[in-house]
Amino acid sequence: MALNQIDEGGVVILAVDGNLDGEGTQALEEKVLGLLENGTTKLLFDFSGLDYINSSGLRVLVLAYQRLKKNAGTVAICGVKDYIQEVFEVSGYDKIFPLFPSRADALGGL
Repeated sequence: MALNQIDEGGVVILAVDGNLDGEGTQALEEKVLGLLENGTTKLLFDFSGLDYINSSGLRVLVLAYQRLKKNAGTVAICGVKDYIQEVFEVSGYDKIFPLFPSRADALGGL
């Protein structure tokens, strides 16, 4: 898994490439917790390069959502491939997280 951070207009974008499982999930969780501790309130996960996410990857998203919701923050997701979007729909996560087709759409919506 590769993780790139981009700061754009007050939004922290985390672009995740590859598979979000095992060690990758741990690295993402540490990154997210560090950002939240430093006052990040708008977090965008760019999953356009994501090929796979397991339950521990989804847990990190929920953790970010719960922490940011307390502080009137926002978590959004963009660039989700069709088969990963199905995971979000089946789990009901599409009701929790705003899903945008592209990074530009997400930045416009945040």
